[in-house]
Amino acid sequence: MIITLIVDSYASASNGTTMTTRRFAEVLMKHGHTVRIAASTVDNIEPENAFELGISKIPVLYQVSKSQGFIFAKKNKKVIKEAIKGSDVVHFLLPFGCQRYGKKICDKMHVASTAAFHLQPENITSTIHMNKVKFVNNYIYRKFKRFYNKFNHVHCPSDMIAGQLKDHGYRSNLHVISNGVSEVFKKQEVAKPENLKDKFIILMVGRYSVEKRQDLIIHAIKESKYESKIQLILAGKGPWKSHLEALGSELTNPPIFGFYNEKELLDVINYSDLYVHASDAEIEAISCMEAFTCGLVPIISDSKISATNQFALDEHNLFEHGNHTSLKEKIEYYIENPLEKNKRSEEYIEYAKQYSIDNCVKKLEDVFELAIEEMKNKQ
Repeated sequence: MIITLIVDSYASASNGTTMTTRRFAEVLMKHGHTVRIAASTVDNIEPENAFELGISKIPVLYQVSKSQGFIFAKKNKKVIKEAIKGSDVVHFLLPFGCQRYGKKICDKMHVASTAAFHLQPENITSTIHMNKVKFVNNYIYRKFKRFYNKFNHVHCPSDMIAGQLKDHGYRSNLHVISNGVSEVFKKQEVAKPENLKDKFIILMVGRYSVEKRQDLIIHAIKESKYESKIQLILAGKGPWKSHLEALGSELTNPPIFGFYNEKELLDVINYSDLYVHASDAEIEAISCMEAFTCGLVPIISDSKISATNQFALDEHNLFEHGNHTSLKEKIEYYIENPLEKNKRSEEYIEYAKQYSIDNCVKKLEDVFELAIEEMKNKQ
């Protein structure tokens, strides 16, 4: 197939949707497909399959979104048409301007199209500290619905978000398919850095943003009887960094902040002792999946608008969302029960096999083929 992926941000590796798109593209090409990318800027793909739309620099919006690791693409009509022309199917990763225009072109050219729901309203409203204001989130769901209801087939990375879409009146066929974990992530023997050899290392990977709740981990460590033994590593980027640095400065071992490439992150995961995913809102959380695929045992928020809690194997892998005391108790359980942690690590390695990205992309290919067949039957 000739598959065109249209997404705002492709060249930046600092947000989950971009990373998912890049990995999907890589696996689709391995499966023998021609993959075209239309995005603000494009790298790591053949020039003939790269369609650069340019960066939209709307005042204020550009600065805010860039601080969150996201760039909006221009609605470059000429380039979008070129990217779509001759495609067998076009897959839209987000519901913004370039995608909305692309959908119109697909329909006009009779090109099959599908979409994916990767952005929760809470990811947007948390930036302005309104993530708990229900009517604002519902308004965004309604705005997005105008776009997604134009598709017969929508990819949802989790049952949780598929349920949210149904509850908000989305009418498309919703295909629940994990975004999958790259084959790069696997358990390896990696020695801790010399300065961390005597520390119990807790890792969280994610954007430094209000809804990710890294603050809970800092508060939990601060109250723990093992406070002086624990070293927290917060991997990511984002506007909340200075707040988290100030909060973490009170710890015996202040958090280590850093943005890691894939190889560096693999090492960090493999020398860490425990993974915490404290986020209040999450469609899936590839970072948590990457961690437990390597055998790093997770403790996950039980928030109802986070799908990540589907990965909890029992109550020891869950804490009460927003409650740092609950999190502290779960951390201390694993510190005090190393044999149980080792056993759970092996269970997670086995459990993770179902989330192989290769298997997930094959399921997405089936959705593409279904959309293509339906388009043929319309003509």
